Amino acid sequence: MLELRNISYEVEEERENREILKNIDLTIKDHFVAITGPNGGGKSTLAKIIAGIITPTSGQIFLDGEDITGLNITERAKAGISYAFQQPVHFKGLTVKDLVSLAAGRTMSVTEICDILSEVGLCAREYIDREINGSLSGGELKRIEIAMITARGTRLSIFDEPEAGIDLWSFNSLIHVFEKMRREINGMILIISHQERILNIADQIVLIADGIVSAVGSREEIMPKLLNTEGACSTLIEKAK
Repeated sequence: MLELRNISYEVEEERENREILKNIDLTIKDHFVAITGPNGGGKSTLAKIIAGIITPTSGQIFLDGEDITGLNITERAKAGISYAFQQPVHFKGLTVKDLVSLAAGRTMSVTEICDILSEVGLCAREYIDREINGSLSGGELKRIEIAMITARGTRLSIFDEPEAGIDLWSFNSLIHVFEKMRREINGMILIISHQERILNIADQIVLIADGIVSAVGSREEIMPKLLNTEGACSTLIEKAK
């Protein structure tokens, strides 16, 4: 369970403080949770605060009852939190095999790595010795990043707009990977997304707008509200084209 208590975050702009998040109170118990809302509403900021990339101005964060507010990103990673960036990082000189083993915290056998790569839709024979560099597409990098998270077996996996910057074929493949993760991974999965197809497989949807949580509920409760709101499809929910 993830619990956020009175989380606020301010930045200074032109000598004035601007509130990005305003006293967020949120409890997440479900297995697969999507956070959505208008651009600039605070979604990605909240994800980075949970991961320890950004320090909140005020408030507390609890993971399974443990106060992790004071833990930095490395300590939170050790506590079982993974974070996948919108734009995956390149690691020149490291192969896919090296990176997955590093994520797992142990030397993995080729068979184990191949099994994990197959789970995210990659042909292991073609990728296991590939270097993590510019020769890989955005979709390939994102699936490798998911393979790393699968290898770690984390308590909480956070994905920040995984659909960003990838083509339709890669997006369709990514949806299948997330559907598989939802069925098979034991930990919590938290995804920041505008995509209707991702929202439709969520157990719980959190709507954030103007720095506050404006709605929380099951997809059966929240999706009709989003789709029936004037302009929702253009401002909140993006469909694959």
